[in-house]
Amino acid sequence: MKSNMGNADRIIRVLVAAVFAWLYFSGTGTGTLGLILVIWGGVFVLTSLFSFCPLYTLVEVNTCRRKQAG
Repeated sequence: MKSNMGNADRIIRVLVAAVFAWLYFSGTGTGTLGLILVIWGGVFVLTSLFSFCPLYTLVEVNTCRRKQAG
């Protein structure tokens, strides 16, 4: 897997996952919505850890900084 996520993208995903977790554990997001938020937050954390988003490969998006030669 080649990294396709930049640092800003990774940080935003972790913050969004933290908000989803807070909504779930505070009781604001309950039932099916709460479960969807927790699963989506888990996916965000995993993709941030690996710096790879499978959806980005489908739409050919790369938020990594490109290293300049020389």
